[in-house]
Amino acid sequence: MAGQAARGVAGIARFVLVVAATFLGLLAITFFIGRVVPIDPVLAVVGDRATAAVYEAARERMGLDRPLLVQFFSYVGDVLTGNLGQSISTGRAVVDDLGRFFPATLEMATVGILIGVALGVPMGVTAARRQGSWADQVIRVLGLLGYSVPAFWLGLVGLAVFYAGLGWVAGPGRIDIFYEGLVEPVTGIYLIDSLMAGEWEVFWNAASHLLLPASILGFFSLAYIARMTRSFMLDQLSQEYVTTARVKGVPERRVIWRHAFYPIRIQLITVIGLSYASLLEGSVMIETVFSWPGIGRYLTVALLNADMNAVLGATLVIGSVFILINKVSDVLYRILDPRARR
Repeated sequence: MAGQAARGVAGIARFVLVVAATFLGLLAITFFIGRVVPIDPVLAVVGDRATAAVYEAARERMGLDRPLLVQFFSYVGDVLTGNLGQSISTGRAVVDDLGRFFPATLEMATVGILIGVALGVPMGVTAARRQGSWADQVIRVLGLLGYSVPAFWLGLVGLAVFYAGLGWVAGPGRIDIFYEGLVEPVTGIYLIDSLMAGEWEVFWNAASHLLLPASILGFFSLAYIARMTRSFMLDQLSQEYVTTARVKGVPERRVIWRHAFYPIRIQLITVIGLSYASLLEGSVMIETVFSWPGIGRYLTVALLNADMNAVLGATLVIGSVFILINKVSDVLYRILDPRARR
């Protein structure tokens, strides 16, 4: 028992050290990105018509006159205390902006990945089970479309057909103006906050706005998940133990979902984690088309305005999400596969 406890503590310590080292590396990358990009943060603040004296005063106030290593340690200290600076674009603290915009992206990406998993996994299993059939061909074509169709084009077509044409969903934005301010933001996720407040009209309005952009994101994740599930399942279905189970008369449904699918669930965790992370950081075009006030759109506006504090803050959040999802996937991997715990 004492040995198991010691191994458990050592494992937790290694996990914390790896996360801390990875986060420190992320801080270094974001810091040096801010120093090598051809954007002068001082000019972004004072303007290109400022005098040399004003420019130097602003540069000194921003700490850019200090040695690079001193600036880096100061940056790390600021980040660890939650100080990401002031945004030029919004005039607010970057931390406040991220707390306002990131939940919108999180909401859309989460619904998108749920759609992708709910449809992509069964489609991949079906394609592998019926390899070479018309169902397999259709699923493979859908997967190819998910890789090749531009997100902005699919978003515009979706708006034209389902919003302007059929009127099945609400238009751009997260919610109608009429419902804004009716629900106190607790999590920043409208679906959750409206349910907590018991505001069902707000919930359904937010869901109507969310359905189309989340479905488009779900389509892109579906393509990747279905393709990888099909590949994993084809490998398992060719194994001898699956053939043996069929020869013994095991029902086909049990053969597919117990004998073939059960071993690939560990691989799918990684696939789903990577897909979820890509939705969180790669939804810029969808957010732009649907006027979705998420972190992708915030980052785009910040780049156009040379707002480096906002750019670095958003980059740091996206990188942290990747680290978190990767570590959660690793923990789930160890839980599901006893061999990984050794």
